[in-house]
Amino acid sequence: MNAAGNNDEILDNIGALVAEERALRARSTQSLGLAPEEQQRLRSVEVQLDQCWDLLRQRRAKSEFGENPDEAAVRPAGEVEGYQG
Repeated sequence: MNAAGNNDEILDNIGALVAEERALRARSTQSLGLAPEEQQRLRSVEVQLDQCWDLLRQRRAKSEFGENPDEAAVRPAGEVEGYQG
């Protein structure tokens, strides 16, 4: 994922990732679980979602405070995943 694009493109990406996450989770409950590669993909999707939401929040905050939202950047997975909510 890159930082280029507008909020609508980021939201579209979020929508696609959410759909994939739901499909993987549905498969995991309808069968005996996910294959290792599917488990890895699910974790990857979860991280990408967190990064997308973080990028969207950054862009909105920059916009709100009169800064250029295009200066927002995708943060590393370890940083985004380390947030305490």
